[in-house]
Parts: sequence; C-alpha cells; structure tokens
Amino acid sequence: MTDTEVLRYTAFSHDPEGGNPAGVVLDAAGLDDAAMLAIAARLGYSETAFLTAPPEGLEGPAGRSFTVRYFSPKAEVPFCGHATVATAVALAERIGAGELLLATRAGTVPVSVTAEDGGRLRATLTSVEPHIEEIGATDLAEALAALDWPVGDLDPEFPPRIAYAGARHLVLGAATRARLADLAYDFARLEALMRRLDLTTVQLVHRAGPAEFHVRDPFPVGGVVEDPATGAAAAAFGAYVRELGLVPADAVLTLHQGEDMGRPGVLTVELRAGDPRVRVGGEGVRIP
Repeated sequence: MTDTEVLRYTAFSHDPEGGNPAGVVLDAAGLDDAAMLAIAARLGYSETAFLTAPPEGLEGPAGRSFTVRYFSPKAEVPFCGHATVATAVALAERIGAGELLLATRAGTVPVSVTAEDGGRLRATLTSVEPHIEEIGATDLAEALAALDWPVGDLDPEFPPRIAYAGARHLVLGAATRARLADLAYDFARLEALMRRLDLTTVQLVHRAGPAEFHVRDPFPVGGVVEDPATGAAAAAFGAYVRELGLVPADAVLTLHQGEDMGRPGVLTVELRAGDPRVRVGGEGVRIP
C-alpha cells in the first residue's frame, strides 16, 4: 500500500482551491477492501476512486474502460459523481480526451471528456436510470430536527423526496438563501437517520432562478460534515425536478455548491426528453 500512487484532483472547478477534492488511484490492482478504505481514510477527502481492469463483457472503447470503486473515509459508497469527474480528468491527461466507460457498483456509467478553451478539461457523466420516492412523515420530522430546520423554512414548491441516480439522497428545499447558508446540524443524529434510510447525502436546495440553484450536502455517513460539490446528488436532483415537473423535459441546470465552505464549484445538470438518465458535468484539475 505504501507504493500506491494516490493522485489528488478537484472536480467541478478549474481552480485547485475550489470544487470538491478527490483521491484517484489509477492502478488499484492488488489492493483489498481494507487497503482501499485505509487509503481513503488517510487522505481524508469525501471520496477516493480506485480503478482496476474492466469486468468481462463490458463493451466499451479499448483501453478506455475500467472498473471503479469509491471509498469515503468511513465506508464504500456505490457511486460518487465528483470522484468520477476527477478520475475522468486524470485519465484524459494520460490517454487523451474522449469517451470512457466505467463499471461501478451502481451500474455502468459512460463519461465524456472534452478539452475546453485554454486546455481546460471538462468531464460529463451519464447516470444510471434514476427514480424518486416519498419519505415518511416521521423520518422527515427526524431529518428536520437533526438539521434544526423548522417546517416553515422549507420551500413548499419542493416537496421532500428521496432521489436516486446511483446513490440515495434526501432532497429538501430551503425557502431562502439565508436558511441554506445557516447550516449547523446534529452530526450523530443525522448520521443515524441516514444510515437507517441508506442515504448518501442530504441535498439541501435553494432555487435562485428558473434553471439556477444553490445546493449544500451534509455527509456525516462519509465521515465529513459537508461535501463541497456532489455529482451523484446533482444527478439525483435532476431526476427529482424532472419527475415533479419543476423544470422542462429538456433543460440545462446550473448548480452552485461549496460557496458557503469557501470552495466554490459549478455543476451542470442536463435533462433530455425521452432519456430517463441524467448528465452531470464540470471541469476538473489536479491539485498541486
């Protein structure tokens, strides 16, 4: 494990001081679960991605298909959007921009990497097929109590739901930007609820315009207070707003995340009529 090269990239920003940092291990062959968890814990980022050879039968571009697993400092997670973007950018720097195919525990995830003006790299992942479900009144009350959010601080146009696009997230709408900015929650209490409901994060959202949102993601189950930019939650949120008719069937949404943490990032969420999957994109860059 001491010889394993662990790369550090940030996702959803071109600034190493912005977005969400992730660890990337491009060659995890020979690492068992305990070793991967230990690396993720030592690094301390919300997730680290570990790549190995693709499974037999995965039909992807030669030399551009991989198996990927994601570990937080406390546990493995089935899918992580920002670590996927970070991994795709790291791969593109070595094998060139283009199409990638990743076999994750949540399903197969295609990723497209393009070179932007000035050589910046941008990665766009396509989620597995998403769905949303209602949350029970007792569980919702417990979530609000853990967050210390009165019911009146919720945006009635955004009914609480659990959304999935590779991982499960509870979506709660904040009526004001000030409510979203004031985040101080009971870590242990929210973690206990999230473990019981198999949630990865809580996606807190405030609508700033027809296609513009500010979001925050408490992540106690991962061992961190807050995730700076959450691609998996962005994909789940895209499914949520589409199913509830809050945006057009064809839409490109802009999500601002990390501003209240001092790590601003921008996530682009694309919805296409007739395709249930959600596309989430953003820039990425290596952290010196």
